[in-house]
Order: sequence, then C-alpha cells, then structure tokens
Amino acid sequence: MRDKPEPVQDLPDADLLASLKTLGCTNFKLRQLMRRVAQHYDVEMAGAGLKTTQYSLLSHVLKLGPLRPGELAKRMKMSASTLTRNLKPLVDAGWLELAAGSDARSRTVTITPAGRAKREEALGHWKVAQESLNQRLGAGRVLALHGLINESLELLAAAGTVTGADDE
Repeated sequence: MRDKPEPVQDLPDADLLASLKTLGCTNFKLRQLMRRVAQHYDVEMAGAGLKTTQYSLLSHVLKLGPLRPGELAKRMKMSASTLTRNLKPLVDAGWLELAAGSDARSRTVTITPAGRAKREEALGHWKVAQESLNQRLGAGRVLALHGLINESLELLAAAGTVTGADDE
C-alpha cells in the first residue's frame, strides 16, 4: 500500500517545498491520470463505435454550428494538424462534412444528419462513462478535481504558458 502524503494545508512552507521534491514529476502524474481517464471513457464509447476524441468533436460541431476548422481547433484548444487528423475519420464516415466557406479559400465543418444520429447514439455511452467515473472517484473528489483543474488552467493562462495548442 502506498503512503499517503500529509494534507498540504498542514505543512509549513519549507516542508511544502521539500515535499514537492518527493512527489515526482507533475507532468508525468497528470499524463498517467489522463491516460487512465481516457481509457475508462474509450472502453464505454467503443460501444457506439467512437473514440472519446471523436465524440468530443461531434459534440463541439453540433453545439457550435458550422465553423471554420481554425476556429474549431481554437475552441477545442487543439493544434490545426491534430484537428485535421481527427476530422478525417469522421468525414470519411459521413458524420462530418467539410463544406465550402464564405469565400473560395475557406471551408466550414458541419455535422451531417448521420453525424447527429451517431452523436445521439454515443451520448448514452458517454453518460454511463461519466457516471461510473464519478461513482468510482466519489462526488467530493470529482468536485475537488474540477476545482483544481479550473484553477490550474486559469493560473497557467494568466502566466502566459498556455498557447492554445494543448494537445499531443
């Protein structure tokens, strides 16, 4: 069994800094958590024939309406190349469409009727994944996690360390 670290609020400042050195790499720990959470959702989303990233793309396009790929990438905090790579299977499946934009050089991403149906089918799977993760972690822990994530994102954005292309 792993030793649990002392609650942060109970440590003097000098001990806080020393404690940080023994915890390991924050980036590594966050990536471990993200992989586990993504696997949890992907297992459930497979029942709808989608990956979690594909469900997220369908949901964003449905919510935001037709929009340029660059705007979609920005709203999803994703690089343009990652968006292009992730759009391809959804376009190939007929769930999203890259249509002509307002001028000859631009295009827009739109969801098709088949894409709306696929997203609706996947919604139930997403809800099961969401509820089972909340159950496994506990409501208090999920609320605390969301609070820490939101606060951390704000602090990093204020420090200018977030570029908008947050994906891998």
